[in-house]
Amino acid sequence: MDRIQSNSLISRGEDVADDVLRRFKHILPHLARLCLVSTFLEDGIRMWFQWADQRDYIDATWNCGAFLANIFVLVNLVGQIGACLTILFRFQVTASVGVLFGIIALQTIMYSILWDVRFFMRNLALSGGLVLLLAEGRTEGKTMFAGIPSTGINRSRNYMQLAGRVLLVLMFLSLMHLEFELVRLIEIVVGGALITLVAIGFRTKMCALLLVVWLSVLNVFLNNWWSIPSDRPQRDFLKYDFFQTMSVVGGLLFVVALGPGGVSMDEHKKEW
Repeated sequence: MDRIQSNSLISRGEDVADDVLRRFKHILPHLARLCLVSTFLEDGIRMWFQWADQRDYIDATWNCGAFLANIFVLVNLVGQIGACLTILFRFQVTASVGVLFGIIALQTIMYSILWDVRFFMRNLALSGGLVLLLAEGRTEGKTMFAGIPSTGINRSRNYMQLAGRVLLVLMFLSLMHLEFELVRLIEIVVGGALITLVAIGFRTKMCALLLVVWLSVLNVFLNNWWSIPSDRPQRDFLKYDFFQTMSVVGGLLFVVALGPGGVSMDEHKKEW
């Protein structure tokens, strides 16, 4: 009896997820792109307001001189803001994603992120979000036979969706704070279960939608950087976590909009 009730509850949840997708299918991709690039936008804007600090840090770390340090800040500012705007306006998306991949690689080296596991995982996860962004643009393609999709393009899109889902797990793990507080423990248990189901592609749309709501609520309450005075270092840490979480939400919204793809348990269930 309990099993029947559980299956009924899950079916209702999937129906709700499908209903949300039907109602907001034209809005979800735009919202997903905005959330996904928000961390790049915030970082680009921060380069403008903290230009001197960023320049001095790079100069002191690499002893490269003020000129090259200024070039680094300029590339990050223009590259991130420019690429984000073109992505939001759906112009040269592939090239813009390539620019953001380059920014991630550049920052990984210049900020020595390669040796910091937590931040390296976040950069990998951001790359996963960008992969999902590329997957969105991979249509079925045209072949010489009308109505027959291009198998190669579909296969690559499926693997891109799989890679994006798996890399989002890294971002989620990096956002977790191992603190023995009830809220944090619930966050880890509930969020961990949902993100695992998203990664393997089981009840994917429902779990991704639940995780979007879950993370959005927690983000507002736990990373409320706007309530911290601007002269306190905690403000920057909370702000960073806030926009990183927004990027995870953006990736999950892409999962809701696009589905899990062919390499998933949901797809294999159709064959059972």
